[in-house]
Amino acid sequence: MVFDYTPKGVCSQKITLDIADDGTIRSLKVLGGCNGNLKGISNIVKGMNIDRVIEAFEGTECGIKGTSCPDQIARALKAYKERLN
Repeated sequence: MVFDYTPKGVCSQKITLDIADDGTIRSLKVLGGCNGNLKGISNIVKGMNIDRVIEAFEGTECGIKGTSCPDQIARALKAYKERLN
């Protein structure tokens, strides 16, 4: 299932996730933000279980923002899970 999320408080403008029925990430695309870092993150999370990614990324901060692109990815995954319930 493809799921779009609008991040808040970061440079990126849109997160698009493609998640398989078994809860693994098929792909992650982030519009905006630090291009190289986000391409690397996208490659790393491919094939990972969403709960593991949430655990790893949740609460990561970028400077004084109180959030970060990885934290917003975790929030997107949590929003996806809430949508399923």
